[in-house]
Amino acid sequence: MPIQRVIEIPKRKKEDNNQSTKKNTAADAAAAEKGSNTSILTKEEEQLLASLTQEQRVKQSDEYKTKANKYFGEQKHDLAIDEYTKAIAFNPTAILYSNRSFSYFKKEFFVLALEDALKATQLDPMYVKGYYRLGQANMALGNYDDAKANFATVVKKFPTDAEGKQKLKMVTTLIKKKAFEEAIQCSNESPYLSLDIDSMAVESSYQGPHFEGEEITLEFIKEMIGYMKSQKLLHKKYVMKILKKSYELFTKLPTLVDIDKETSKKITICGDTHGQFYDLLHIFELNGFPSEDKPYLFNGDFVDRGSWSFEVIITLLSFKLLYPNHMHLTRGNHESIEMNRFYGFTGEVLHKYSEKVHDLFTDLFVWFPLAFVLDNDYLVVHGGLFGKDGVTLDDIRKLNRAQPDSTENELVQCLLWSDPQTNNGIAPSSRGVGVYFGPDVTRKFLKQNNLCGVIRSHEVKADGYQVDDEGSVITIFSAPNYCDQSGNLGAFINFTDSTVKFTTFSEVDHPNLPPMFYQKN
Repeated sequence: MPIQRVIEIPKRKKEDNNQSTKKNTAADAAAAEKGSNTSILTKEEEQLLASLTQEQRVKQSDEYKTKANKYFGEQKHDLAIDEYTKAIAFNPTAILYSNRSFSYFKKEFFVLALEDALKATQLDPMYVKGYYRLGQANMALGNYDDAKANFATVVKKFPTDAEGKQKLKMVTTLIKKKAFEEAIQCSNESPYLSLDIDSMAVESSYQGPHFEGEEITLEFIKEMIGYMKSQKLLHKKYVMKILKKSYELFTKLPTLVDIDKETSKKITICGDTHGQFYDLLHIFELNGFPSEDKPYLFNGDFVDRGSWSFEVIITLLSFKLLYPNHMHLTRGNHESIEMNRFYGFTGEVLHKYSEKVHDLFTDLFVWFPLAFVLDNDYLVVHGGLFGKDGVTLDDIRKLNRAQPDSTENELVQCLLWSDPQTNNGIAPSSRGVGVYFGPDVTRKFLKQNNLCGVIRSHEVKADGYQVDDEGSVITIFSAPNYCDQSGNLGAFINFTDSTVKFTTFSEVDHPNLPPMFYQKN
């Protein structure tokens, strides 16, 4: 598909940080409530609600529910949440709370998903899906013991429910595995230390590209991309070789990487790619392959959701090895073992390779940088800013990203998970991790650190990008038609001397494999 649009806006100036943000308005308050479980009825709808009999309310609620179910099927989760919220206002039922819980879960608003699931079980203690939603939300929040109790309730109340038994078995296994992983972590023993690449044989039947010698080449990468594009797997020896060399490279990088002026002028910034390998290749077709003259920064969430996450991350790592100073990768919230278990990457790697390869990825991800600064102008992070004042770039630089302590972990989680809001101030995040931060928070941070703006990703945007607060926050998202159903464009960023340029693009065809195909593993 061709480029859809190219849009340029003026670069924000550092002096703009001295201007005060607008005061909160009623519209801002309504927007702030949008991520909560409060009613969103219009005045006319509130009047209608007051005038109806109970029987009429049930009928009206069913109409909202029908709309909501349609939006949910179309992956329009924001609209589905709005309609479920209206349906609940007219006639609250366990089914409606459970459905809205699932919509929140799809948006990764795990706290709200948990609250709704709890209401569903309170309204109808025999409604089995409520307990599934509770277990699902607790698992996503890392509350594995609570999730185990939820699925144990399913098995107790519904002894013939086979899926409940399977979920209980799965979460019990996860608890044991987590305990084992924590024990391994305490030993600080990296799986890379015992990795012996030279002893691995390549079978004569293997017809793919060969990574010969110590240095990766552009010829090998292009051959590898073509081979994987035809849905064939790179040999595991070469996968592990790329991973080991990447580990050696990333462990030497700082937590915050400063990118020089010359590279910043030429750089292309991409947001989430989420396993959409064929759309990644389309970016290269539109904008050019990475090179010293065509530097890239991919801003996290390379894996999960899409069913070619391995192909995406191994391609980007290969270019990182080839152009270490001109291919940059930020860690996103999906570069973590907890998210990978639920959103497909773990299952994909186990299906395509082995647990050993999966462990190598897990150990590598924690070493990805958390932030970049472009020519002392823009901070680039996956999520956003912090739940406290006074955080400096030096504070980010000092973070022990691989094994943060409790104080450091709060900052790490915000860099990975936080989102901007239109309301001033700071609010707890519906995701359960990170915060919502307002334009006043952003400007204060930018002024203190002498920056023009923050470039972040982490959220689907209809046009592939969004500019907030006169350019103090820019969101970039590069997975078009996210999960094959969202209908959004993808976008990437380039710079001129005085402008920020957004190029938007549509999705391309891919083999007939749905998103999250490997999640069942």
